[in-house]
Amino acid sequence: MHEITRRLVEFWRDDAKAEGMVPLHAPVFRGNEAAYVKDCIDTGWVSSVGAYVDRFEAMLAEATGVAHAVAVVNGTAALQVCLHLAGVRPGHEVVVPSLTFVATANAVSHCGAACRFIDVEERTLGLDPVRLDAHLTRHKDRPIKAVVVMHAFGQPADLDGLAEVCARHGVALVEDAAESLGSLYKGRHTGNHGLVASLSFNGNKIVTTGGGGAILTNDAALAKRAKHLTTTAKLPHPFRFDHDEVGWNYRLPNLNAALGCAQMEVLAEYVEHKRRLAERYDAAFAGLDGVRIFRETAEVRSNYWLTALLLDRPDRALIERVIEEASAVGIQCRPLWTPMHRLAMYGDCPRDALPVTESVADRLISLPSSPR
Repeated sequence: MHEITRRLVEFWRDDAKAEGMVPLHAPVFRGNEAAYVKDCIDTGWVSSVGAYVDRFEAMLAEATGVAHAVAVVNGTAALQVCLHLAGVRPGHEVVVPSLTFVATANAVSHCGAACRFIDVEERTLGLDPVRLDAHLTRHKDRPIKAVVVMHAFGQPADLDGLAEVCARHGVALVEDAAESLGSLYKGRHTGNHGLVASLSFNGNKIVTTGGGGAILTNDAALAKRAKHLTTTAKLPHPFRFDHDEVGWNYRLPNLNAALGCAQMEVLAEYVEHKRRLAERYDAAFAGLDGVRIFRETAEVRSNYWLTALLLDRPDRALIERVIEEASAVGIQCRPLWTPMHRLAMYGDCPRDALPVTESVADRLISLPSSPR
Protein backbone atom coordinates (compact mmCIF):
# COMPACT_ATOMS: atom_id res chain seq x y z
CA MET A 1 0.00 0.00 0.00
CA HIS A 2 1.36 3.40 -0.98
CA GLU A 3 1.98 5.97 1.76
CA ILE A 4 -0.71 8.25 0.30
CA THR A 5 -3.26 5.45 0.62
CA ARG A 6 -2.04 4.56 4.09
CA ARG A 7 -2.63 8.11 5.29
CA LEU A 8 -6.08 8.14 3.71
CA VAL A 9 -6.94 4.88 5.45
CA GLU A 10 -5.76 6.27 8.78
CA PHE A 11 -7.71 9.48 8.18
CA TRP A 12 -11.00 7.68 7.43
CA ARG A 13 -10.49 4.53 9.50
CA ASP A 14 -13.40 4.97 11.89
CA ASP A 15 -15.84 6.08 9.16
CA ALA A 16 -14.95 3.19 6.88
CA LYS A 17 -15.45 0.72 9.69
CA ALA A 18 -18.81 2.19 10.67
CA GLU A 19 -20.34 2.75 7.25
CA GLY A 20 -18.52 0.38 4.92
CA MET A 21 -17.79 3.05 2.30
CA VAL A 22 -16.59 6.64 2.42
CA PRO A 23 -18.10 8.21 -0.74
CA LEU A 24 -16.45 10.95 -2.76
CA HIS A 25 -19.41 13.21 -2.09
CA ALA A 26 -22.82 12.31 -0.69
CA PRO A 27 -25.73 14.63 0.13
CA VAL A 28 -26.73 15.24 3.73
CA PHE A 29 -30.41 15.57 4.70
CA ARG A 30 -30.90 16.44 8.35
CA GLY A 31 -33.02 19.59 8.26
CA ASN A 32 -36.44 20.48 6.88
CA GLU A 33 -36.15 18.49 3.64
CA ALA A 34 -38.81 15.90 4.46
CA ALA A 35 -41.28 18.49 5.81
CA TYR A 36 -40.96 20.78 2.79
CA VAL A 37 -41.23 17.98 0.24
CA LYS A 38 -44.23 16.53 2.08
CA ASP A 39 -45.86 19.97 1.98
CA CYS A 40 -45.53 19.95 -1.83
CA ILE A 41 -47.12 16.51 -2.02
CA ASP A 42 -49.90 17.37 0.43
CA THR A 43 -50.82 20.57 -1.42
CA GLY A 44 -50.34 19.14 -4.90
CA TRP A 45 -47.86 21.84 -5.92
CA VAL A 46 -45.12 19.59 -7.28
CA SER A 47 -44.40 20.95 -10.77
CA SER A 48 -42.67 24.09 -12.04
CA VAL A 49 -45.02 26.57 -10.37
CA GLY A 50 -45.10 26.93 -6.60
CA ALA A 51 -44.06 28.95 -3.59
CA TYR A 52 -40.88 26.96 -3.01
CA VAL A 53 -39.49 27.92 -6.43
CA ASP A 54 -39.86 31.61 -5.62
CA ARG A 55 -38.44 31.09 -2.14
CA PHE A 56 -35.48 29.11 -3.44
CA GLU A 57 -34.62 31.82 -5.96
CA ALA A 58 -34.82 34.47 -3.22
CA MET A 59 -32.55 32.41 -0.97
CA LEU A 60 -30.00 32.02 -3.77
CA ALA A 61 -30.01 35.73 -4.46
CA GLU A 62 -29.54 36.52 -0.77
CA ALA A 63 -26.75 33.98 -0.30
CA THR A 64 -24.78 35.10 -3.36
CA GLY A 65 -25.52 38.80 -3.27
CA VAL A 66 -26.63 38.61 -6.90
CA ALA A 67 -29.73 40.65 -7.72
CA HIS A 68 -31.61 37.90 -9.58
CA ALA A 69 -31.68 34.10 -9.58
CA VAL A 70 -33.71 31.93 -11.97
CA ALA A 71 -34.02 28.26 -10.98
CA VAL A 72 -33.84 25.67 -13.78
CA VAL A 73 -33.66 21.89 -14.22
CA ASN A 74 -29.87 21.42 -14.12
CA GLY A 75 -26.54 23.18 -14.34
CA THR A 76 -25.95 22.39 -18.01
CA ALA A 77 -29.28 23.94 -18.97
CA ALA A 78 -28.42 26.97 -16.82
CA LEU A 79 -25.11 27.47 -18.60
CA GLN A 80 -26.68 26.98 -22.03
CA VAL A 81 -29.21 29.71 -21.28
CA CYS A 82 -26.46 31.94 -19.87
CA LEU A 83 -24.58 31.65 -23.16
CA HIS A 84 -27.76 32.34 -25.13
CA LEU A 85 -28.37 35.45 -23.01
CA ALA A 86 -24.79 36.52 -23.78
CA GLY A 87 -25.62 36.41 -27.48
CA VAL A 88 -23.94 33.11 -28.37
CA ARG A 89 -25.48 31.67 -31.53
CA PRO A 90 -24.57 29.07 -34.18
CA GLY A 91 -21.32 30.03 -35.88
CA HIS A 92 -19.91 31.80 -32.84
CA GLU A 93 -16.94 30.67 -30.77
CA VAL A 94 -16.57 30.55 -26.99
CA VAL A 95 -13.34 30.38 -25.00
CA VAL A 96 -13.47 27.76 -22.25
CA PRO A 97 -10.91 25.92 -20.13
CA SER A 98 -10.01 22.41 -21.20
CA LEU A 99 -9.67 21.66 -17.49
CA THR A 100 -13.36 21.39 -16.67
CA PHE A 101 -16.26 18.96 -16.46
CA VAL A 102 -17.74 18.11 -19.87
CA ALA A 103 -20.95 20.07 -19.18
CA THR A 104 -19.07 23.35 -19.71
CA ALA A 105 -18.13 22.44 -23.26
CA ASN A 106 -21.45 20.72 -23.92
CA ALA A 107 -23.37 23.91 -23.11
CA VAL A 108 -21.39 25.68 -25.84
CA SER A 109 -22.22 22.90 -28.30
CA HIS A 110 -25.92 23.05 -27.37
CA CYS A 111 -25.86 26.68 -28.53
CA GLY A 112 -24.47 25.61 -31.90
CA ALA A 113 -21.18 27.33 -31.14
CA ALA A 114 -17.61 26.01 -31.07
CA CYS A 115 -15.15 25.80 -28.18
CA ARG A 116 -11.69 27.35 -28.10
CA PHE A 117 -9.50 25.96 -25.29
CA ILE A 118 -6.89 27.93 -23.36
CA ASP A 119 -4.85 27.04 -20.32
CA VAL A 120 -5.42 27.58 -16.61
CA GLU A 121 -3.29 28.91 -13.76
CA GLU A 122 -2.02 26.28 -11.37
CA ARG A 123 -2.57 28.56 -8.37
CA THR A 124 -6.35 28.70 -9.00
CA LEU A 125 -7.03 25.98 -11.63
CA GLY A 126 -9.07 28.71 -13.36
CA LEU A 127 -8.54 30.41 -16.72
CA ASP A 128 -5.26 32.32 -16.97
CA PRO A 129 -5.97 36.03 -17.72
CA VAL A 130 -2.55 36.53 -19.35
CA ARG A 131 -3.07 33.61 -21.72
CA LEU A 132 -6.65 34.76 -22.36
CA ASP A 133 -5.47 38.25 -23.30
CA ALA A 134 -2.86 36.85 -25.67
CA HIS A 135 -5.37 34.48 -27.26
CA LEU A 136 -8.02 37.14 -27.84
CA THR A 137 -5.38 39.49 -29.27
CA ARG A 138 -4.11 36.86 -31.72
CA HIS A 139 -7.60 35.83 -32.78
CA LYS A 140 -9.40 39.17 -32.82
CA ASP A 141 -10.68 38.38 -36.32
CA ARG A 142 -12.56 35.29 -35.03
CA PRO A 143 -16.28 35.38 -34.01
CA ILE A 144 -15.49 34.92 -30.30
CA LYS A 145 -18.64 35.92 -28.43
CA ALA A 146 -17.98 34.87 -24.84
CA VAL A 147 -15.48 33.52 -22.33
CA VAL A 148 -16.56 30.92 -19.76
CA VAL A 149 -14.59 30.73 -16.52
CA MET A 150 -15.16 27.64 -14.37
CA HIS A 151 -14.36 27.76 -10.65
CA ALA A 152 -12.81 24.30 -10.27
CA PHE A 153 -13.54 22.46 -7.02
CA GLY A 154 -15.08 25.65 -5.64
CA GLN A 155 -11.81 27.62 -5.93
CA PRO A 156 -12.57 31.06 -7.46
CA ALA A 157 -10.53 31.99 -10.50
CA ASP A 158 -8.84 35.39 -10.99
CA LEU A 159 -12.10 37.21 -11.66
CA ASP A 160 -10.72 40.75 -11.68
CA GLY A 161 -8.08 39.84 -14.23
CA LEU A 162 -10.51 37.93 -16.44
CA ALA A 163 -13.21 40.62 -16.25
CA GLU A 164 -10.69 43.30 -17.26
CA VAL A 165 -9.46 41.29 -20.25
CA CYS A 166 -13.00 40.49 -21.42
CA ALA A 167 -14.09 44.13 -21.09
CA ARG A 168 -11.09 45.34 -23.08
CA HIS A 169 -11.75 42.88 -25.88
CA GLY A 170 -15.52 43.37 -25.88
CA VAL A 171 -16.52 39.78 -25.12
CA ALA A 172 -18.96 38.61 -22.47
CA LEU A 173 -17.65 36.93 -19.32
CA VAL A 174 -19.85 34.01 -18.20
CA GLU A 175 -19.18 32.26 -14.89
CA ASP A 176 -19.64 28.52 -14.62
CA ALA A 177 -20.09 28.64 -10.85
CA ALA A 178 -21.57 25.12 -10.66
CA GLU A 179 -19.11 24.05 -7.96
CA SER A 180 -18.63 27.34 -6.10
CA LEU A 181 -21.83 28.07 -4.16
CA GLY A 182 -20.53 29.55 -0.90
CA SER A 183 -17.18 30.68 -2.36
CA LEU A 184 -16.00 34.29 -2.21
CA TYR A 185 -13.57 36.26 -4.37
CA LYS A 186 -12.20 39.29 -2.50
CA GLY A 187 -15.21 39.17 -0.20
CA ARG A 188 -17.76 38.97 -3.01
CA HIS A 189 -19.55 35.77 -3.97
CA THR A 190 -18.74 34.14 -7.28
CA GLY A 191 -21.37 34.79 -9.93
CA ASN A 192 -21.21 38.58 -9.52
CA HIS A 193 -18.33 39.35 -11.86
CA GLY A 194 -19.62 38.18 -15.24
CA LEU A 195 -22.65 39.16 -17.28
CA VAL A 196 -24.38 35.97 -16.12
CA ALA A 197 -23.47 32.88 -14.12
CA SER A 198 -24.73 29.33 -13.69
CA LEU A 199 -25.07 27.10 -10.63
CA SER A 200 -25.65 23.36 -10.26
CA PHE A 201 -27.55 21.47 -7.57
CA ASN A 202 -26.78 17.94 -8.69
CA GLY A 203 -26.73 15.30 -5.96
CA ASN A 204 -22.98 15.73 -5.51
CA LYS A 205 -22.98 19.52 -5.05
CA ILE A 206 -22.61 21.36 -1.75
CA VAL A 207 -26.42 21.72 -1.63
CA THR A 208 -28.72 19.66 -3.81
CA THR A 209 -32.21 19.76 -5.25
CA GLY A 210 -31.77 16.22 -6.59
CA GLY A 211 -31.18 17.71 -10.01
CA GLY A 212 -31.28 21.41 -10.68
CA GLY A 213 -29.44 24.57 -11.54
CA ALA A 214 -29.82 28.34 -11.57
CA ILE A 215 -28.99 31.38 -13.65
CA LEU A 216 -27.57 34.36 -11.76
CA THR A 217 -27.37 37.93 -13.01
CA ASN A 218 -27.36 41.50 -11.75
CA ASP A 219 -29.15 42.65 -14.92
CA ALA A 220 -32.93 42.86 -14.38
CA ALA A 221 -33.71 42.67 -18.11
CA LEU A 222 -31.59 39.55 -18.55
CA ALA A 223 -33.22 37.93 -15.52
CA LYS A 224 -36.68 38.61 -16.91
CA ARG A 225 -35.65 37.17 -20.27
CA ALA A 226 -34.10 34.11 -18.60
CA LYS A 227 -37.34 33.34 -16.78
CA HIS A 228 -39.35 33.88 -19.96
CA LEU A 229 -37.15 31.65 -22.12
CA THR A 230 -37.03 28.85 -19.56
CA THR A 231 -40.82 28.87 -19.22
CA THR A 232 -41.34 27.96 -22.91
CA ALA A 233 -41.47 31.69 -23.79
CA LYS A 234 -45.14 31.72 -22.80
CA LEU A 235 -46.83 35.12 -22.77
CA PRO A 236 -48.59 35.87 -19.46
CA HIS A 237 -52.33 35.16 -19.68
CA PRO A 238 -54.76 33.42 -17.34
CA PHE A 239 -55.74 30.75 -19.88
CA ARG A 240 -54.24 31.30 -23.35
CA PHE A 241 -51.13 29.48 -24.51
CA ASP A 242 -49.34 32.00 -26.69
CA HIS A 243 -45.56 31.96 -27.11
CA ASP A 244 -43.50 34.65 -28.81
CA GLU A 245 -40.28 32.72 -29.56
CA VAL A 246 -38.63 29.32 -29.23
CA GLY A 247 -38.02 28.70 -25.55
CA TRP A 248 -37.22 25.80 -23.26
CA ASN A 249 -39.18 23.88 -20.66
CA TYR A 250 -36.35 24.33 -18.16
CA ARG A 251 -37.99 25.63 -14.98
CA LEU A 252 -37.19 23.81 -11.74
CA PRO A 253 -40.14 21.87 -10.25
CA ASN A 254 -41.52 23.03 -6.91
CA LEU A 255 -40.77 19.59 -5.45
CA ASN A 256 -37.05 20.00 -6.16
CA ALA A 257 -37.07 23.60 -5.00
CA ALA A 258 -38.53 22.51 -1.66
CA LEU A 259 -35.54 20.25 -1.14
CA GLY A 260 -33.26 23.13 -2.13
CA CYS A 261 -34.85 25.52 0.37
CA ALA A 262 -34.10 23.15 3.22
CA GLN A 263 -30.54 22.68 1.96
CA MET A 264 -29.94 26.43 1.65
CA GLU A 265 -30.88 26.86 5.30
CA VAL A 266 -27.68 24.98 6.24
CA LEU A 267 -25.37 26.18 3.42
CA ALA A 268 -23.13 28.16 5.77
CA GLU A 269 -22.77 25.13 8.05
CA TYR A 270 -21.85 22.89 5.11
CA VAL A 271 -19.21 25.37 3.91
CA GLU A 272 -17.63 25.46 7.36
CA HIS A 273 -17.61 21.66 7.56
CA LYS A 274 -15.88 21.42 4.19
CA ARG A 275 -13.32 24.07 5.08
CA ARG A 276 -12.46 22.26 8.32
CA LEU A 277 -12.17 19.01 6.39
CA ALA A 278 -9.67 20.61 4.00
CA GLU A 279 -7.62 21.83 6.96
CA ARG A 280 -7.61 18.34 8.47
CA TYR A 281 -6.49 16.85 5.15
CA ASP A 282 -3.73 19.46 4.98
CA ALA A 283 -2.49 18.39 8.40
CA ALA A 284 -2.79 14.69 7.55
CA PHE A 285 -0.56 14.99 4.48
CA ALA A 286 1.87 17.53 5.91
CA GLY A 287 5.45 16.34 5.70
CA LEU A 288 4.80 13.78 2.97
CA ASP A 289 7.23 14.50 0.15
CA GLY A 290 5.90 14.89 -3.36
CA VAL A 291 2.28 15.75 -2.54
CA ARG A 292 0.23 18.66 -1.24
CA ILE A 293 -3.39 19.55 -0.63
CA PHE A 294 -4.64 22.15 -3.14
CA ARG A 295 -5.41 25.23 -1.04
CA GLU A 296 -7.13 28.53 -1.71
CA THR A 297 -5.21 31.67 -2.68
CA ALA A 298 -4.97 34.65 -0.32
CA GLU A 299 -7.73 36.71 -1.97
CA VAL A 300 -10.47 34.05 -1.92
CA ARG A 301 -12.53 31.99 0.48
CA SER A 302 -13.29 28.61 -1.06
CA ASN A 303 -16.17 26.31 -0.24
CA TYR A 304 -13.79 23.36 -0.87
CA TRP A 305 -16.51 21.52 -2.76
CA LEU A 306 -13.93 18.80 -3.37
CA THR A 307 -10.59 18.69 -1.62
CA ALA A 308 -7.87 17.77 -4.09
CA LEU A 309 -4.46 16.18 -3.56
CA LEU A 310 -1.77 17.30 -6.02
CA LEU A 311 1.37 15.34 -6.82
CA ASP A 312 4.50 17.38 -7.48
CA ARG A 313 4.99 15.69 -10.83
CA PRO A 314 2.75 13.83 -13.30
CA ASP A 315 2.32 10.16 -12.45
CA ARG A 316 -0.85 8.64 -13.87
CA ALA A 317 0.13 5.16 -12.71
CA LEU A 318 0.44 6.33 -9.10
CA ILE A 319 -2.93 8.12 -9.26
CA GLU A 320 -4.65 4.95 -10.45
CA ARG A 321 -2.82 2.84 -7.88
CA VAL A 322 -3.96 5.07 -5.01
CA ILE A 323 -7.54 5.16 -6.28
CA GLU A 324 -7.65 1.37 -6.62
CA GLU A 325 -6.02 0.76 -3.23
CA ALA A 326 -8.38 3.22 -1.52
CA SER A 327 -11.42 1.70 -3.22
CA ALA A 328 -10.41 -1.76 -2.00
CA VAL A 329 -10.73 -0.57 1.61
CA GLY A 330 -13.96 1.41 1.09
CA ILE A 331 -12.64 4.91 0.37
CA GLN A 332 -13.79 6.48 -2.89
CA CYS A 333 -11.37 8.78 -4.70
CA ARG A 334 -11.37 10.04 -8.28
CA PRO A 335 -8.91 11.44 -10.83
CA LEU A 336 -9.47 14.78 -12.52
CA TRP A 337 -12.00 14.85 -15.36
CA THR A 338 -10.51 13.97 -18.72
CA PRO A 339 -9.52 17.37 -20.20
CA MET A 340 -11.86 18.48 -22.98
CA HIS A 341 -9.22 18.49 -25.71
CA ARG A 342 -8.60 14.78 -25.04
CA LEU A 343 -12.25 13.88 -25.74
CA ALA A 344 -13.18 12.65 -29.20
CA MET A 345 -15.91 15.23 -29.85
CA TYR A 346 -13.69 18.16 -28.85
CA GLY A 347 -10.29 16.94 -30.03
CA ASP A 348 -10.38 19.08 -33.18
CA CYS A 349 -11.33 22.33 -31.45
CA PRO A 350 -8.77 25.15 -31.74
CA ARG A 351 -6.57 25.44 -28.69
CA ASP A 352 -3.46 27.03 -27.31
CA ALA A 353 -0.66 25.08 -25.68
CA LEU A 354 -2.07 23.58 -22.47
CA PRO A 355 0.96 22.73 -20.29
CA VAL A 356 -0.74 23.36 -16.92
CA THR A 357 -3.88 21.45 -17.90
CA GLU A 358 -1.80 18.52 -19.20
CA SER A 359 0.27 18.46 -16.02
CA VAL A 360 -2.57 18.80 -13.50
CA ALA A 361 -4.63 16.14 -15.27
CA ASP A 362 -1.94 13.59 -14.40
CA ARG A 363 -1.25 14.87 -10.88
CA LEU A 364 -4.62 15.36 -9.16
CA ILE A 365 -6.68 13.05 -6.95
CA SER A 366 -10.07 14.13 -5.60
CA LEU A 367 -10.59 13.05 -1.98
CA PRO A 368 -13.85 12.26 -0.11
CA SER A 369 -15.46 15.64 0.66
CA SER A 370 -19.06 15.18 1.83
CA PRO A 371 -20.34 18.04 4.04
CA ARG A 372 -21.07 15.60 6.90
